[in-house]
Amino acid sequence: MGNLCIKHANTVSPLYSSPKSDTPKAKSSSHKDSSLGSELGSAFSNGDVSRHDSAKSANGGILRPFLYSEMKAATRNFRSDGRLGEGGFGVVYKGYLDEQTLSPVKPGHGMTVAIKKLNLEGTQGHAEWVTEVKFLGALRHPNIVRLLGFCAEDINRLLVYEHMSRGSLESHLFRYGSQTQGLSWENRMKIAVGSARGLAFLHDSERHVIYRDVKAANVLLDDQFNAKLSDFGLAKDGPMGDDTHVSTRVMGTYGYAAPEYLATGHLTTRSDVYSFGVMLLELLSGRRAMDTERPYGEQKVVEWAKPFLINKKKVLHIIDPKLNGQYSLKGVHRTANLALQCLNDDAKARPLMKEVVESLEPLLISSRKK
Repeated sequence: MGNLCIKHANTVSPLYSSPKSDTPKAKSSSHKDSSLGSELGSAFSNGDVSRHDSAKSANGGILRPFLYSEMKAATRNFRSDGRLGEGGFGVVYKGYLDEQTLSPVKPGHGMTVAIKKLNLEGTQGHAEWVTEVKFLGALRHPNIVRLLGFCAEDINRLLVYEHMSRGSLESHLFRYGSQTQGLSWENRMKIAVGSARGLAFLHDSERHVIYRDVKAANVLLDDQFNAKLSDFGLAKDGPMGDDTHVSTRVMGTYGYAAPEYLATGHLTTRSDVYSFGVMLLELLSGRRAMDTERPYGEQKVVEWAKPFLINKKKVLHIIDPKLNGQYSLKGVHRTANLALQCLNDDAKARPLMKEVVESLEPLLISSRKK
């Protein structure tokens, strides 16, 4: 399921299309810029199509190379009132592009997009930017956010995504207020299923992609609460051949990382399964993976919740009070049991993500029955 190999333009749409000579080209003033194509390797094609053709085919898989001036125009010069959020990468701005040509248009016209601008002094840098382009440029799935294009002009690094109107899962679970709304049990199950499908797609792809940053902040929601995985800056190709794991520097978000990964740096798809289990606990409890403002012993949601998960009679002690009792008892117990399986200290005993999907889908169906 899912093939990450990038083929040439005569078989599938190329990932990147260079503008013809009649289109102004971004100037490059650094070695980093001049070596960008080689850094992306096979992710870039040398297809000689016009910028119009590239934009018109963007929904079919081509990434549109944007000029920095276009990014400024789309965001009204990165106006502060157009900020959608901020993270380790930098600031995300709301922008407006023509649906056919992907050229900048006035606010309220065309389609809304999210434009992420790299902060050169932030915790995520150029390497993560390249990783994001390589993976999201090759991946197409209903539960993975769609990358439309990028800008790499001088020192500027930007990414252009489809706009997810309801923001992140994190904002709905933990920042409940005028701009967000509480999540019903049905929507929580819908988000869990969508996220699980996205991860299963990554794991079952030819390269067994390991997402490495499963967390509520990276799950984005559309207006129907469909979930999509975002932020692939830490993603890694999985082990190949006879290898059982990938050895790498430990990165990710504290509270979500699997214990064996923290201890050894050995990364597998089961590391993602553990992190997904943490997120399931967040959906069940309404508590953050890590909350230093809570009493000692309750700061890590896994340590706090596990004793209740083990005892079926105590599971309801962890349920988010904001649900107001509006949930399926059977659904809660089965979700809690699934979370416990995902959080098994023995990585090999954890379920595969496709098995997680198979367990969650019936719970979503039952949550819709009144």
